[in-house]
Amino acid sequence: MPSVLGPQQVAEFGAKGFTYARGLFAPDEVDLLTQAMEKDPAVRDAILDRRDVEGRSTRIALWNRAGDSVYGLAARSRRMADTAAQLLGGPVYHYQSKLTAKEPKVGGAWEWHQDYGYWYYTGCLRPDMLSVMIGLDRTTRQNGCLQIAVGSHRMGRIDHTPLSPTQNEVDPRRMEPILERCAIEYCELGPGDALIFHCNAIHRSDANHSDARRWTLLVCYNRTDNDTVWKSDDRYHVPLDVVDDGAIRRAGLKFAGDGNAEHFTSRPYVPDVRKAA
Repeated sequence: MPSVLGPQQVAEFGAKGFTYARGLFAPDEVDLLTQAMEKDPAVRDAILDRRDVEGRSTRIALWNRAGDSVYGLAARSRRMADTAAQLLGGPVYHYQSKLTAKEPKVGGAWEWHQDYGYWYYTGCLRPDMLSVMIGLDRTTRQNGCLQIAVGSHRMGRIDHTPLSPTQNEVDPRRMEPILERCAIEYCELGPGDALIFHCNAIHRSDANHSDARRWTLLVCYNRTDNDTVWKSDDRYHVPLDVVDDGAIRRAGLKFAGDGNAEHFTSRPYVPDVRKAA
């Protein structure tokens, strides 16, 4: 399958810094992905608690390779790879994937940040990078859906400051004038819907104060000619073995294999921006 986006969605991505691919994954595919996130021992063993400034926790798992698990095949699927390549203007590789699990009443907030505010420090020279957020549950304003400052990706990379041991945030001195210029869009998703956003799009999410959990799967891509200039971080270029879109159903509920082929990480990457400055 070629890119799933039409001209209007491509234009929206360029103007706003994000667009939607509704129904990117069918209900049976979402069920497989959700069960994998819930039951795969490799995911379960990699779960980390990322706390916000109020002490609320978002559970996350991070991995840097797209393997043969059902979620690895989703990241390698033609519909994902071709769509990312279309928006970034060239071939891509899998940069990282992440489960974000905000449980009812306790799921934490994420403050305003850019992904490239983190990824720049792994040695990616250009912001030719994006994320695809796939709704596993329904994500709403009530349970902490993503919020994006519309058009903020056009401001370039903005300096970040430390907020907590597990989060950096856009310099608060800039955030107020940014929000005077950029509207906020609450990016609600149904299960199987995808939000595709540029790595410089400034975004955040509220804590989950509702009775409904909010689980999402994020798959991030980098253009292959934007490979990291050093290899001290595990997210350097590994060729993406793209599979056809039927591979997910053929695999069924396939978990990660032995040997940590997905390269699950033991801690989140939070650059020391004070030291870097």
